Amino acid sequence: MTDISALAHVAAAAAAVGAGLVNAVAGGGTLVSFPILTAIGVPAIRANATNTVALCPGYIGGTYAQRDDLAGLQRGLRPQMIAAALGGLAGSVLLIMSSEAVFRFLVPFLILGACVLLAFQDRLRRWLLSRTRDSHSHAALELATVTVASLYGGYFGAGLGIMLMAVLGLFSELPFNRLNAVKQLLSFLVNVSAAVFFSFSGKVEWTIVLVMAPASLLGGAIGGRVASSLPAAKMRAGVIVFGVTVSLIYFSRLF
Repeated sequence: MTDISALAHVAAAAAAVGAGLVNAVAGGGTLVSFPILTAIGVPAIRANATNTVALCPGYIGGTYAQRDDLAGLQRGLRPQMIAAALGGLAGSVLLIMSSEAVFRFLVPFLILGACVLLAFQDRLRRWLLSRTRDSHSHAALELATVTVASLYGGYFGAGLGIMLMAVLGLFSELPFNRLNAVKQLLSFLVNVSAAVFFSFSGKVEWTIVLVMAPASLLGGAIGGRVASSLPAAKMRAGVIVFGVTVSLIYFSRLF
């Protein structure tokens, strides 16, 4: 366990409210909370494991708030839901096996890659549909990309929503708000499976979880109600700018 002050716990709770809200609106909430945890003195891998466990309630709140946008989609989403859960578990195992140095090095590259994918989502979707005519091949490729994104989410989580939105957008013609609800559901499954593993890994700061979990639930509920009313283009642009900014901050720490 890390020695963490009461004031640091307050800062962690405030970050969890913001993270829950951002996760529900567009994804990337870990970009808010993870830097705060490392800033208050939690080692990077412990901070990531703690953050994953603490933010799970926020995903519950966000998913429940957007349940109307998921109406009629559940049966078709079953393969993606299974892939999300298994990918999240695999990613969490990979994180525990990683060193601090490797983890810190990979983070900015992963975040920036997700932002680039989201920025060029429409062009990539048109290209993909022109090259993949067979519906079975199309579905298999979608499932594979969701699995990879989920593995990434179990490993780190920052930008998971960004990556899932980009991946889902390549294959789906759903309106942005309904696609956002699907992203929220898959993000929830990735984080729950990872959080279960982390809970038994010995890498979780449980006193921080106790203050962050209810705070993230509040943020997720607020964000879920706001998400369906925000313009799609502005949501996407905001997430890209936010993600690129944070990735540059992490890059600056490498050199």
